[in-house]
Amino acid sequence: MNYDPAMKKYPMPVQAPEVRSGNFCEVALGYSAETAVREAQRCLHCKNRPCVAGCPVNVPIPEFIALVAEGKFGEAYAKISEASSLPAVCGRVCPQERQCEKFCTRGVKGESVGIGRLERFVADLHLASGKTSAPAIVRNGHRVAVVGSGPAGLSCAGDLARRGYDVTVYEALHVAGGVLVYGIPEFRLPKRIVEQEVEGLKALGVKFVLDSVVGKLVTVEELKSEYGYEAVFLGTGAGLPMFMHIPGENAKGVFSANEYLTRINLMKAYEEGAETPVFRAKRVAVVGGGNVAMDAARCARRLGAEVTVIYRRSEAELPARKEEIEHAKEEGVAFRFLANPVGIVTNDDWDVTGVRCVEMELGEPDASGRRRPVPKAGSEFEIALDCVIMALGTSPNPLVKRTTAGLETKPRGEIVAGDDGATSLKGVFAGGDAVTGSATVILAMGAGKRAAQSIDEYIRAKGDF
Repeated sequence: MNYDPAMKKYPMPVQAPEVRSGNFCEVALGYSAETAVREAQRCLHCKNRPCVAGCPVNVPIPEFIALVAEGKFGEAYAKISEASSLPAVCGRVCPQERQCEKFCTRGVKGESVGIGRLERFVADLHLASGKTSAPAIVRNGHRVAVVGSGPAGLSCAGDLARRGYDVTVYEALHVAGGVLVYGIPEFRLPKRIVEQEVEGLKALGVKFVLDSVVGKLVTVEELKSEYGYEAVFLGTGAGLPMFMHIPGENAKGVFSANEYLTRINLMKAYEEGAETPVFRAKRVAVVGGGNVAMDAARCARRLGAEVTVIYRRSEAELPARKEEIEHAKEEGVAFRFLANPVGIVTNDDWDVTGVRCVEMELGEPDASGRRRPVPKAGSEFEIALDCVIMALGTSPNPLVKRTTAGLETKPRGEIVAGDDGATSLKGVFAGGDAVTGSATVILAMGAGKRAAQSIDEYIRAKGDF
């Protein structure tokens, strides 16, 4: 096999900033076959495989990269699919720089291999082929319900289906995909990609019941006692937005990032003539520093606004992906670091006209290990604007807890579950953001995968096989 000694990753082609800031088309354009092969040839194929240990779903990374290096793209996709139900999604939104690529030996000197870029290339090539053929599956006659079609639910459903289970996914919205369709913008994750990944699960035999709010239409207990499911997986995510509880926060022009992004991503409010409106502000402040904040800021920029991200820590502490921060800056998003809102300014009609902030400085580390921001006395200032988007994190919707007797949860509503996904209720498992609070797509997928293993062991232990 040829080896490429290049010290840096081969660049990902992207839309020019001045072009993409005016559209919702995907920013990253993907590798060509030639570039993918050359990037794959940078892999050292080290024996201890640290990249695999850094992947929450344990994709056989060296093996699929070796196949790419040989131009065996179809075989590479099959190899990835042994571990991942959503390779085209993970290749786009997974924070590889903090996971598999972080541990890549090639990155000790120079840059790591572009694992995510190669995964995306292989998956996109497969999806473009239109193939939805599924492996031969021997049905075992056992039924499992999955609540929620986000990354945790889809991962769990896919793994169970491959093991022969009859799986039905219950989704509250009118389309499958969860946060993949309502939370992540089109320019980062085209919805056709999610649709194609869902079609791949359907080819495995997974059934989807949409517009079905578990806790309203049917309870978890009824899924087991009346619908005949032997186990239930709760992958309901964390869609309840958080606010700061500061004066003026209920004014017209203040939105949660959750609502703002749902209108844009799921309901396509950015399109001309869309039935669902979105406020097209002139000057927007986005409060927060995570990936959701970057998504909201970049969406507002594409809708024509001047956008400032307000973050209470320094740039070094920004939790968002480096790539998303760089893209936001290139697109004209401004950043105000070491600042925190203390009140929303309004006119007599309760319309937002500005936000009052205070300057911050970093003190001692908090429980997260980051230095705690503290306000500077007498440092208050005001920013004139007409819209504030709060991107402060989310917590689980309390509906499932309220309607499921005996389900143990934490004070903020997260379901208590072990590493295997087992909850306080027999035959009920949970994973993803519903357990951890807002986290990454790939961590949710890993939780769904582990829960599928546990569900299989639980049902097999009953001795009905």
